[in-house]
Amino acid sequence: MMRPVIYQLFVRHFSNDKIDGIPWGRKEQNGCGTFNGVTNEALDGLVAMGVTHLWLTGVIRHATCTNYPDLPAQPESIVKGLAGSPYAIVDYYDVDPDLAENPLLRMEEFEDLLARCHRKGLVPLIDFVGNHVSRGYESRHGDHDGFGDHDDTSCFYHPDNSFFYLQYGIGEGNPPFRLPSGEWKKELFMARVTGNNAVTWQPSRYDWYETVKLNFGFNFLDGPGAARNLPGIMAAGNQVPGTWRSMDEILAFWQAKGVGGFRCDMAHMVPMPFWKWAIARARVRDRGVFFIAEAYDDHMKTTEGDPMPDLLDCGFAAVYDAGMYHLATDIYQKGAWANDMDHLNKMGNMFMERGVRYLENHDEPRMSSPEHWGGKGRVVMPAVEAAVLGAGRGPVLIYNGQEVGEDAQGPSGYGGTDGRTSIFDYTCLPRLQKWLDHGRFDVEKLPEEDRRLREFHVKFLNLLKHPAMAEGDFYGLNWANMQTPGYGREKGEKVSGHWVYSYLKHDRASGRSVLVVANLSPHKNFPDLRVSIPENALTWCGKAGGGYVRFTDLLEEETPAIEVSVRELLDPGIRVPLDSGQVCAMELTCDGEGISPTKNSIP
Repeated sequence: MMRPVIYQLFVRHFSNDKIDGIPWGRKEQNGCGTFNGVTNEALDGLVAMGVTHLWLTGVIRHATCTNYPDLPAQPESIVKGLAGSPYAIVDYYDVDPDLAENPLLRMEEFEDLLARCHRKGLVPLIDFVGNHVSRGYESRHGDHDGFGDHDDTSCFYHPDNSFFYLQYGIGEGNPPFRLPSGEWKKELFMARVTGNNAVTWQPSRYDWYETVKLNFGFNFLDGPGAARNLPGIMAAGNQVPGTWRSMDEILAFWQAKGVGGFRCDMAHMVPMPFWKWAIARARVRDRGVFFIAEAYDDHMKTTEGDPMPDLLDCGFAAVYDAGMYHLATDIYQKGAWANDMDHLNKMGNMFMERGVRYLENHDEPRMSSPEHWGGKGRVVMPAVEAAVLGAGRGPVLIYNGQEVGEDAQGPSGYGGTDGRTSIFDYTCLPRLQKWLDHGRFDVEKLPEEDRRLREFHVKFLNLLKHPAMAEGDFYGLNWANMQTPGYGREKGEKVSGHWVYSYLKHDRASGRSVLVVANLSPHKNFPDLRVSIPENALTWCGKAGGGYVRFTDLLEEETPAIEVSVRELLDPGIRVPLDSGQVCAMELTCDGEGISPTKNSIP
């Protein structure tokens, strides 16, 4: 099975070649990427980088302040930024006109992009936002009623309602309903709960005030236990809440267009019985449809325990591994050590098998942002990716521009300069645009440091296709090197493993093994770094039977192979000199007792 490499392509930003925009600039000032801008040449470049799945972000029509002939702008009071949040859906059955060269032909242009993806062997994914919609939701697809058309607005909750309604005496504060950006005249003395479950008449700027929570047939104020009474996986369409049927029809609509999977927004806020029911129905239509869950173990979950195993049990292929992401950032911002990764990299850990590992996405700061990752994220990116992304067996996620060190320095707006590429505004990816190069999509115009970083991603992401990296079991080596001098120590430290992380991956089916060593330090080179590999680790990967083990570099093909005796691998260990942020990946082979040491062997 191929390990999924997901590239998050934010369509509004990706092919926008205008880099001289202004803060809070409108579309005509700052430009906008398009479906047609994701050309065959662009897709070829992504495939060559090892990408298997393309998450097309911001596709579904959402609230915006931009006018179109057939689609008037929404009021600014219910839009964040000028372009608007792609997670404030206005019409589940339409695509964003911003993304079309001809807005009247926007669906046709999107369908053409899907076809290009399929021809290149890429699985196209889009967002499925189940928990909430825009306050200005207006779809009337086919013969179907819109959300809320027949709701009883006199009560907070009714099982047949689409939304949750505030009443006098219900909710924090008092009417009239007021948004941070002003009044929304359609909701003054009758208002709806925000997308983040804020039961208040005056939601704050930090609430998802531009959205309203959907009702999946249970009152979320009754706690997670209320969701247990919802219908089961085999329930017929006429036996489930109306919102379930609507969402199933939406999934079917996009599957029929050729969408191969869905990244499900805030999946833990939607009840598990719905997911089990809906995913099962989606797999009847396409058995290979790929569902991944953005989810967190927080107060908004609809389960009484950890929602992650429940989501996997519902049929999701993978869930976000937020724990590993936060640990990686803690190394640079809170004093955590590389050794700390071991407790998250355990065989049998669901995140090792089915966790989506990432270091950037639209919600998180750029690694190359000077305000985050200790200001050294760009330097250490290769090493951190090797330590975090390489260790698991589940999908990995790369955010567009990450591969060239995008640092969120494009024009800002609603989000300010927070180290993120704004999802609310018309902005661009200045570093990636040099690769874009007016549709050429080559490295010729990239500065040398950006080119080297992209070349690393080409090598590393393709390395994940190696049987050991894709399907192999994990064996962490930091525990065996805590007393190894020079193994990632700062001056005065008596224990190793502050900055160096190493592990073995071994695929039993092919018998192939890989050693990965990463120097996570943002400032310290380790020219004499040695990695001790215990005999039981060699036995574990079937390499203890001979006198010597050969190590072949998989990232630098010109580096000569070296042979090290089994005895030397334990003490003093294999020498792996690494500068700050560097990584080494080597395949292990063993030819038996008769191998003679080469000139590159450890003395």
